[in-house]
Amino acid sequence: MSSEPVSSETVNAWPDEAAESAFLSASRGDAQSTAASEPSIPPIENEEALKSLPKLDELVAKIPAETRELLDELFRAKFTTVRRVKKTDLKP
Repeated sequence: MSSEPVSSETVNAWPDEAAESAFLSASRGDAQSTAASEPSIPPIENEEALKSLPKLDELVAKIPAETRELLDELFRAKFTTVRRVKKTDLKP
């Protein structure tokens, strides 16, 4: 243990403006930092495949019953709809 007293300035030190703005821009995921790291996804050639989504019951049936029961028990997960997610909504 150190016998030197700890000053209140070092205990409650706030970040300066530059450190705070860097933290905030990283937490927001600014376009500058994420654009370079995004992989390029080739365009889908069949537009009709984009428009026809499978039925929810078909997708849920593909999940093993044991897994569905565990999901329900742990997270109370209920599958309610099928939606297409925009690429921009996904985390890299």
